Amino acid sequence: MTISIPSHLLHNPLISFGRGIPAYAEVKPEHIDPAISYLLKQAESAVNKATDANTLCTWEALAEPLEDATESLGRSWSVISHLNSVADTPELRVAYGEMLGQVTAFFSSLSQNLALYEKFKALRNSDEFSKLSMAQKKVIENSLRDFRLGGAELTKAEKPRFAQIQDEQAILGKAFSDHVLDATDAFVHVITDRTELAGLPEDAIAAAADIAQQKNLQGWAFTLHFPSYYPVMQYSENRTLRQLMYEAYVTRASELGPQFANGKLEWDNTENMLAQLRLRDEEARMLGLPNYAALSIAPKMANTVSEVDQFLGDIAKKSKPFAQKDWNELQGFAKNELQLTDDLRPWDIPYYSEKLKQARYSFSENELKQYFPLPKVLEGLFGVIQTLFGVKIHQSDLPTWHVDVQSFSVSNDDGQIVAYFYLDPYARPGKRGGAWMDDARGRRELANGEIQIPVAYLVCNFAPPIKVDGQLRQPTITHDDVITLFHESGHGLHHLLTKVSALGVSGINGVEWDAVELPSQFMENFCWEWEVLEKMTAHVDTGKPLPKSLFDKMLAAKNFQNGLGTLRQIVMSLTDWRLHSTFDAANAKGEAVLEVSRNTAAEFNIIPQPEISRWIHSFSHIFAGGYAAGYYSYKWAEVLSADAYSAFEEAAKLTGSVLDSQTGKRYRKEILEVGGSRPAAESFKAFRGREPSIDALLRHGGLT
Repeated sequence: MTISIPSHLLHNPLISFGRGIPAYAEVKPEHIDPAISYLLKQAESAVNKATDANTLCTWEALAEPLEDATESLGRSWSVISHLNSVADTPELRVAYGEMLGQVTAFFSSLSQNLALYEKFKALRNSDEFSKLSMAQKKVIENSLRDFRLGGAELTKAEKPRFAQIQDEQAILGKAFSDHVLDATDAFVHVITDRTELAGLPEDAIAAAADIAQQKNLQGWAFTLHFPSYYPVMQYSENRTLRQLMYEAYVTRASELGPQFANGKLEWDNTENMLAQLRLRDEEARMLGLPNYAALSIAPKMANTVSEVDQFLGDIAKKSKPFAQKDWNELQGFAKNELQLTDDLRPWDIPYYSEKLKQARYSFSENELKQYFPLPKVLEGLFGVIQTLFGVKIHQSDLPTWHVDVQSFSVSNDDGQIVAYFYLDPYARPGKRGGAWMDDARGRRELANGEIQIPVAYLVCNFAPPIKVDGQLRQPTITHDDVITLFHESGHGLHHLLTKVSALGVSGINGVEWDAVELPSQFMENFCWEWEVLEKMTAHVDTGKPLPKSLFDKMLAAKNFQNGLGTLRQIVMSLTDWRLHSTFDAANAKGEAVLEVSRNTAAEFNIIPQPEISRWIHSFSHIFAGGYAAGYYSYKWAEVLSADAYSAFEEAAKLTGSVLDSQTGKRYRKEILEVGGSRPAAESFKAFRGREPSIDALLRHGGLT
């Protein structure tokens, strides 16, 4: 479908890129309203055309034109959403917020459109359906499901309220995320006496000096961005400093945070969480479901709410003895070896854990970090991908939104480019914390037969390069950061290496949410293989690779405190699950959400939770990141990913290498290339030849 663009929009960067790559740096807040307003009208026109009585119920006449229009709107809106996450400004935030309601309302109305629903049902029941590809059939089946879950079968009187719920949830989710970002950005602690920095690694001290200089402050400045915050918790001998940083971190976006002069809490998410939970509960009940958890699993692998309950409970039961052992060892070490006379407090745990790790395995995380300059790590990551999946990765020059952002092309052995991706590696003000992969453009076959190749964003928040003695030093990252990079690249590969041509199920689209983490967690395993690390390490000062002796210590420490770590994830998953399955949101008041998090932690966790902790107030995964009643999917998919990786371990017994290209090509074919075009359970069985087993996960995690 060819659209004539009005002359006043010809140079609007949110319109002019068409099917290409947007000029991100040229996007201004004032471009948003005219571009999105125009695209909304085009999309609404396409919906009217689709529902016209004269429109044939075929893929070409119904599904494809509708996909064209909604993709154009979705892609431009995703550019704005992406910039809101990585280059936030007050002006952009306002412009984004002003259009958010209209965009949300459109997509909500789309899923509620009964006439469109009837058209898709007619296509499903026609002779035309049998002629469609497997992927196209899956798009239609998914669409019918989404119509039902989106309220298409609601009465005319109910639909306005259902649409209002979607709009309010979108606004609240954005506000939640803004509060967390603002609370994180606002905190700065300045130290002017160097003796207070005892224990901190030199690169952490240099980074703090760099932050102070950027903010025109004297001395050393620390923020709540993780690359600044965590080294203090892990290495600082200054217990008062650790407590100050910890308390600021765990009270972000809560009633214990900053206040306005009139006493109003500035970034408190207490009421926001309650409001979101009430809306989700109301949404589920309008669809005839008992709770939001039941609504959440409708498009997932899990079949029932009780199945997820049992799954999480089983892992909690298996991991709790190991967590208790971890906690007893840490307490004993702190008191007996380091003469801690006080009780072990939350701000002590990372510090004494690092000391115990050094004592037991004779290395520190900071020592290890010096072997992981980011350029060398990328070289190693790309080597793994190229060896396993038969592709080539080259530097590209796509338009970017920040000077630190890199772009790359992915090509097959014959040199044909099949995908592009961005890497935005460093933390900075105005950038949301954490790490994620997002869809910049999906793969699809266009009406003229051309293939639109996919583009992905890989976003991390590593510590940026710093100057040492006036010289810019290569950025080094921790081994945990290496794992994060491999994790997000796994998501990226799922999106980039798809061979599906129907947009709705190409790449990560249409993949069950509790299976979407399989490819990401699968890639993490290579971060523990000597044949991989040997080639992706080079000491930042000497250039020498990681010594095998240090790797052996690292491997021995792989499952250090994994019992505690697993139990922490289970507590977060169960908190999310209970808030969406058994929590009485309609009648809850005040700190009821906090109480659920505290009660769940008290029931399952080993470490006592301090009264001050408000971690739930910054739990963006479930209140702003799409993981509502879905955080369990990390553990669910971990079962799948560990079992999938065991195929490479089995191959290594025969070939001597986990980088087995034949197994890699089979994994690419059965998992990555099919995307969401078939159920994840079928894809897993096609790769492994059987149902998944939890054994590999327990073995890898040392929980046997």
